[in-house]
Amino acid sequence: MLVKALKDTNKLIVICALVTLFFWSMPSVTDFLVYSGSGLADGYLWTLITALFVHVNLLHLIGNMIFLYVFGNAVESSAGGKVMMAVFFVGGVGSFLVGTYYYGYTIIMVGASAAIFALAAAAMLMKPLKSSLLFFFMPLGLVAVLFFIFNLLAVYFSVGGNVGYVGHVAGFLIGIPFGMFLSKGEWVKNLGITLLLLIGFVAVILLISIAFVPFL
Repeated sequence: MLVKALKDTNKLIVICALVTLFFWSMPSVTDFLVYSGSGLADGYLWTLITALFVHVNLLHLIGNMIFLYVFGNAVESSAGGKVMMAVFFVGGVGSFLVGTYYYGYTIIMVGASAAIFALAAAAMLMKPLKSSLLFFFMPLGLVAVLFFIFNLLAVYFSVGGNVGYVGHVAGFLIGIPFGMFLSKGEWVKNLGITLLLLIGFVAVILLISIAFVPFL
């Protein structure tokens, strides 16, 4: 009964937590859960799905689950659980494939980040003014576009590390046509709202910076 009562977004969160805990406790199963192009070539097709639920550490897991909770529920509340799942899995799988092309066949990829970026793009074009306490009541459209720009800049400047910035950008771009379709013709207006929110945010940051310059 509890499983039936949970929203599909929250079911994804539970699955992510359980699969990640299993991954942490059983390192020997790594090759059967994580995704890589070489693994896909060897026939490990299921890893395109299982790797979406694997997270490397607690910070990775908690951060992704907060974003999944907010953006997943935003899409689900407007379009339903099945649609939300479709955006999540298409965005996640698509970003893995793009990541393989960009990073190479031997690079291991895990996490729900890119799938969540797809949900973020869809939510941005569907409900840009919707807010959440978890984001300090910032509009979801603003949060989505800020994170997209950050990742786009990271790709442009070839920022290193273990973060799949290319996958995040790919996931966001995959989510855009979903958002356009699901917005029921409102996506142009909602994109405009998002851009206005971004302009306002930048203006506020500039004003604050100017105000504090004399004190530095």
